[in-house]
Amino acid sequence: MIDVNKLRRGVSYEENGDLYKVTEYQHKKPGRGKATIRVYVRNLRTGSNSQKTYTSGDRVQDIRLEKRPFQYLYDDGQFYVFMDTATYEQKQLTRAVLEEDKHYLIDNMEMELLSYEGEVLDYKLPITMEFDIVETDNAIAGDTSSGATKLCTTQTGLQVRTPLFVKVGDRIRVNTESGEYLTRI
Repeated sequence: MIDVNKLRRGVSYEENGDLYKVTEYQHKKPGRGKATIRVYVRNLRTGSNSQKTYTSGDRVQDIRLEKRPFQYLYDDGQFYVFMDTATYEQKQLTRAVLEEDKHYLIDNMEMELLSYEGEVLDYKLPITMEFDIVETDNAIAGDTSSGATKLCTTQTGLQVRTPLFVKVGDRIRVNTESGEYLTRI
């Protein structure tokens, strides 16, 4: 059991038989009384997002997720299919789990999948990834009113704001946590 004051972004816990991962954390201390802790969580089994509020001193059951390296194979339309690099066993992850990060999946890439009691529930992307630019807006000389960036599309459909000098065929590095352009390679 852990105190709710220790809940932070990325922490997983169990409550009433459901497994949750904290996506956002807020601590509010009124002038009187106990502090309230508001967390935005994602249900690891269903993928649904919700908000929960606790008072300071409440406790929840923390869980430890096992990390294992997997290789992304393909999308079958209903599930994303991964292969354990050690045992060659294939696991499926529902589309709801990877919905917001599906554009980061590149065939044969390696990433960590997190499981609890043998059930694959979550994933961990590499911090930075490299993508090829397949489509981009034309840069206009002197167009600096927008911060000198333009929208580019990668081979996976990910849209990234890049500097004006990036063109079709270039390879760029992207931060997967923020979705921001880092550098051209």
